[in-house]
Amino acid sequence: MLKITVVTITYNAAKVLQRTLDSVMQQTHRDVEHLIVDGASKDDTVELARRYQQQSDGAGNGHSVVITSEPDNGIYDAMNKGLRQATGDYIVFMNAGDTFHAHDTLARIAQLCETADELPAVVYGDTHIVDGEGRFLYRRRLTPPERLSWRSFRSGMRVCHQAFYARRDVAQKTPYDLRYRFSADVDWCIRVMKEAAEKKLQLINSHEVVADYLEEGATTQHHRASLRERFDVMRRHYGLPTTLLMHAWFIVRAAIHRR
Repeated sequence: MLKITVVTITYNAAKVLQRTLDSVMQQTHRDVEHLIVDGASKDDTVELARRYQQQSDGAGNGHSVVITSEPDNGIYDAMNKGLRQATGDYIVFMNAGDTFHAHDTLARIAQLCETADELPAVVYGDTHIVDGEGRFLYRRRLTPPERLSWRSFRSGMRVCHQAFYARRDVAQKTPYDLRYRFSADVDWCIRVMKEAAEKKLQLINSHEVVADYLEEGATTQHHRASLRERFDVMRRHYGLPTTLLMHAWFIVRAAIHRR
């Protein structure tokens, strides 16, 4: 059975964490490693995580929970810690407030991987946006292409970070670039896909909604800084002329949507 590592990054996340913990607990897939990487929270985050760990240990569902809590240098530094700790065949980042779309999401992802001719580098899917109570708001505007490649992100982050399951051996070769505070996930996904292309590994579309993403994430809260970083990410991967052309289109598209 394929082992899947779920990494949850937390910092003072007690208000939204329980929903994420419940979502992982309810997954029917039995071989799950849940790494909770906390940045030395000052609220009840770690206490919630420890109660969840005890509950999971007693559930007999084949899940293991590992908690670390120490100061870090931001969310992507914490994600790199999770990458280094991970032992699963695949890794997915599901942060505080975000949830799996269904109880069998991980089981279905594992089945897709196990029935492929060769273990794919990435399995990806669609995302719903939810509010602070976990209620559906809308389908994510950028939807996954039928055939994903590293070039797909020229038109934006076509796959949400929480809907991007990366094979661990590929993912661990491409740690998050800490020069980016808000958009290292975009850069990381592109580099994972570049590594997959170099190794001639598949990227498989699950054709399912696999993640429910909390609307007010860090990138949303720091929108302008995130856009500046994303411009630099695209420039580095796709070149300045392509990046300028695509951003001109983004401005036109935004104007059309405002009408």
